[in-house]
Amino acid sequence: MLSRVYLDWNATTPLRAEARAAMLAAYELVGNPSSVHAEGREARRLVEDARGVLAAAVGVLPRNIIFTSAGTEANALALSPGLRGPSGRPVGRLLVSAIEHASVLAGGRFPAAAIDQIRVTRSGVVDLDHLRALLGDGPPALVSIMAANNETGALQPVAEAARIVREAGGLLHVDAIQALGKIALNMNAVGADLATLSAHKIGGPKGIGALVVAEGIAGLEPVLRGGGQELNRRAGTENVAGIAGFGAAVKAALQALPEVAERVITLRENLENGLRAIAGATVFSSDVKRLPNTVLFTAPGLKAETAVIGFDLEGIAVSSGSACSSGKVQPSHVLSAMGYDPAMAQGAVRLSLGWSTQPEDINRALEAWRKLGNTLLRG
Repeated sequence: MLSRVYLDWNATTPLRAEARAAMLAAYELVGNPSSVHAEGREARRLVEDARGVLAAAVGVLPRNIIFTSAGTEANALALSPGLRGPSGRPVGRLLVSAIEHASVLAGGRFPAAAIDQIRVTRSGVVDLDHLRALLGDGPPALVSIMAANNETGALQPVAEAARIVREAGGLLHVDAIQALGKIALNMNAVGADLATLSAHKIGGPKGIGALVVAEGIAGLEPVLRGGGQELNRRAGTENVAGIAGFGAAVKAALQALPEVAERVITLRENLENGLRAIAGATVFSSDVKRLPNTVLFTAPGLKAETAVIGFDLEGIAVSSGSACSSGKVQPSHVLSAMGYDPAMAQGAVRLSLGWSTQPEDINRALEAWRKLGNTLLRG
């Protein structure tokens, strides 16, 4: 029996050996990281070591890292109406790109009336002219634009957006969850005031995330209140094992990044060429810079749900887009925002690659696509 092929790395990744080892070591510790005795100090050391790794990875000080339960909580924490930048003026509204993750589109703690969406182009890139127009019509805004889209892989112009937002007296939040470990990521280079990260997209454990807050940003209101953990910014005993695994995963991912990115780009190009040649597939956002590992495609008459099941029966794990919809296959809001009609949005299938993806995995996927094309598209 052929082994299964995993091509859904944007949904989650396998646990790296380094992360597993760090977590197992952490599970042997008994201390609470807020306790002052030796056992507590040892647990605290693991938390702070990991905090230092994340801080170095994105170019900030360790005190700028807040650990959360996941990327979704980090996004909710970031989207706070009380935020103030260096000017001291609070943000009064939220502008989000139309292709954001559902946890950003939900608006955090902003009232619905204070939220507007920024349009994107047909290629799935934020329309900066529309951003300028929205910023010029109202009080200072918190703007949320992801670094890389989780469905198309399209990289967003966050550095340019940061300059536009800063000139308008606003703040920029960047959901960098899909970018960390796949492309270079530095808060100073990006110009973000806040950024969100997640461990399980880069080989760390599920259930641990982080919010990065730049120097000079005030007014961040905690979502969870109680103890004084995370410098009073997120109450609750820290997930020591999860945090240790997060730090180990980030360190391993960054060490391997140059080699993995180059190899994965070659595999992605071979995959896309094969998809197009076999059944005339359309690859979305192929005309703009993308993550090295992501392919979102469709073909005339293709139904995503049927295709995902078909690939699964051939032993290949793929998805129809975001994996955060209770297992449901739904039309892509990303493609709808890009201006594609519902039929195309309902037929989009995502294949995402990772550090252990091999050429034979791509060949298996293309052979499965050949079979599916013959049955699903030609009857």
